[in-house]
Amino acid sequence: MEEYMLPCLNKKYLGFECMGCGLQRSLVALFQGDFVKAFELYPAIYPLVFLGVMISLNYMVGVKYGSKIISVLAILSVTTIIVSYILKLTS
Repeated sequence: MEEYMLPCLNKKYLGFECMGCGLQRSLVALFQGDFVKAFELYPAIYPLVFLGVMISLNYMVGVKYGSKIISVLAILSVTTIIVSYILKLTS
């Protein structure tokens, strides 16, 4: 699975990581059961997974307050992505 990962073109051509760097490696670690490593590679992995599950559930069965939950998870995901990116750039 790791041999099919896409390279980060931002990092390759511009020399610095993008906000999505680490997502693929984090998903691989998550599928392998290494939950701590998945979080270390990409801290927004868990809010994004919960967001994806919630969107799927809301689409398939219609969850009560589903749109509000999806909105909160989307805001949490975006906030986590931005904060972790800023912390990565400053460290």
